[in-house]
Amino acid sequence: MIGKRSGSPDPKRHLWMLGLIAPGCALLPSQLVLWTKFTVFWWIGPIIVLIVIPVLDWVVGEDGSNPRDEDYELLSGDRFYRWCTYMFLPIQLVGLIIASFMWAGHDLSTINKLGLAATLGFVSGIGINAAHELGHRVEHIERWLSKIALAQSGYGHFFVEHNRGHHVRVATPEDPASARMGESLWEFLPRSVIGGFRSAIALEGDRLRRKGQRWFSVHNHILQAWSMTVVLFGALAAVFGLAVLPYLLLQAVIGAALLETVNYVEHYGLLRSRRPNGAWARCSPRDSWNSDRLVTNIFLFHLQRHSDHHANPGRRYQTLRSTQESPQLPAGYATMILLAGIPPLWRYVMDDRLLQHYEGDVSQANIQPRKRQRILASHGLTAAA
Repeated sequence: MIGKRSGSPDPKRHLWMLGLIAPGCALLPSQLVLWTKFTVFWWIGPIIVLIVIPVLDWVVGEDGSNPRDEDYELLSGDRFYRWCTYMFLPIQLVGLIIASFMWAGHDLSTINKLGLAATLGFVSGIGINAAHELGHRVEHIERWLSKIALAQSGYGHFFVEHNRGHHVRVATPEDPASARMGESLWEFLPRSVIGGFRSAIALEGDRLRRKGQRWFSVHNHILQAWSMTVVLFGALAAVFGLAVLPYLLLQAVIGAALLETVNYVEHYGLLRSRRPNGAWARCSPRDSWNSDRLVTNIFLFHLQRHSDHHANPGRRYQTLRSTQESPQLPAGYATMILLAGIPPLWRYVMDDRLLQHYEGDVSQANIQPRKRQRILASHGLTAAA
C-alpha cells in the first residue's frame, strides 16, 4: 500500500508530507516563472487549489480506508504526524518573507504582485487549517504554534471562537459559522465573519472575568494572537517598506475568506436534534458534511472527515474516520468551494442532497429565517409545522 512503512497501521503515512506542498506554493512562483517564463505561475496557489486538486480528486477518487480502533493509541502517539503540521509553519513564514521582498521590489508588475498575493492568501487560508489542528490539542506548545500559524491571516480570534464557540453551537441557529438552507455564500460571509468576531470577544471576556483578569492583559488569548500579527506585519514593513502592507492585508483577507467558505460548506443546512427538555442534543456525525476524497484530505490533514472531528474533537487528524452515518458531499472541498461561489448551482447540487439526508422532511433542516416560510411552503408545509 502506498505510503505505508513496515509496522505502520496507516497506509497513508508518508503521503501526509505532501500536505507541505500547500505552504510550498509560496516558494514556487519565482522559480516556475524563472524557468518557464510563464507569469501565470504567480497565481500558482489558486491554480493548484481551484483547478489541480479538483481534477486530482476526480481522478484519484475516495480514500476508503479507516484506522482500526486497536491502532488508535499507536497512531495518536506517533510524533511523525505532529511534525507534518509543525513543518507547515517555517515554510509558511519563509514564503511570506520571500513574497514581501518581491512586493517591495520593482521587477513585478502590479498584476503579478496581485497574483502572488492571491497565492499567499491561499497559503494563509490553508495555514488556518494547520492552526485548527494544533489549536485542538491540550499540549501547551501546540496551542502556541496554533496562534503563530494564525498570524499571517490576522485571524487570531479564530483560536477562541472555533474551540469554545463553534464546537459548542455547531449545527444550530445560534452558530454564526453554520450556514443555513437557502443562505447563499455571499449572505453567509458577513454573518459568519462579524458573528465569529463578536462571539470570540464575548467568550474571551467571560473567561478572563471568571479568572479575575483584565481584558488588556498578557493572559488574553485573542490579544496574544493579534499581537503576533502586528509584530509579523510590522517587522516585514520595517524591513521591506510600507509598500508591502496592502499586499499583506490582501492575502490576509483572501485567507480568511477561504476559511469562511469552507465553514459554509461544512455544515450547510444541517441542524442538531433536540432532547426532550428542549436542549440541543450532543453533536453527532450526522451534523457535519463529509467528503472522503483522498487528495484533498491529504492536503487538509483530514479536515474533510469533519463529522468525526466534531463528534470527537480530541482526535488527531491521522485517527479521524469516515462513517456511513455522515452526510456525504458529492465532491471534495476544493470543488465545493467553487460551487459555493455560484448560489443557483450550489442550491441545485446541495438542497436535494440535504433533503435526502432528512428523508424528505425539510422542517428538520437549519433554514434561513427570512426564507423559512417560502421554503416550507414549496414543500407543502406551513411555518407552524
